[in-house]
Formats: sequence, structure tokens, C-alpha cells
Amino acid sequence: MKKIAIILSGCGFLDGTENHEAVLTLLALERSDAEAVCFAPNIMQHHVVNHLTGTVAEDESRNVLVESARIVRGAIANLRTIEVNGLDALIPITSLVKRIFCS
Repeated sequence: MKKIAIILSGCGFLDGTENHEAVLTLLALERSDAEAVCFAPNIMQHHVVNHLTGTVAEDESRNVLVESARIVRGAIANLRTIEVNGLDALIPITSLVKRIFCS
């Protein structure tokens, strides 16, 4: 069985991982008999977006790992603990991964 790491970056299409993309990727991996293991960085989000209005919520802060856990019902680990030698592939599900690692 292939072991695939999924990198998430929060929960929300405006300020994190888009839920549909994450769920559909996990479903596709399951249907392919691959084991998905999820990770997210244990950092604070750069900004929090109010998804009702689309505006930045200046007075809110959220942790990326905690928010990512919403999507996978807690089955997630800190990205710092990833063991790449045991993985067959890595899939980042966000446009924010670039910002997280390059900032």
C-alpha cells in the first residue's frame, strides 16, 4: 500500500485549505488503496478571513494545525514530525503552502 502525505494549511478556501479539495483528494487516495497521512504546520495563520463577508478579521487569530484538524477530524500531525523516508508521495492541498515555507 502506498503511503501519501497530505499537507494542509488551515480550514477555509480564503485563508487555508479548501475543504472540497482536501476531502476529494482523501477520497481518491482511499479508493486507490493508498494510506493518507495528514500534516500541517503548528503556526499561527498570517490572517483570518471572515468567510461570510470575505474581509480580514483583524481581531482574530487561529492556529494552522488546529484549523486543519477540522477537515480530518483530528487525524493529523505537526508537519515538523514528518518522516519523508517512509512516504511514496507528498500532496500539498493549498496555495498557501508556498507562503508558509517561503516567508
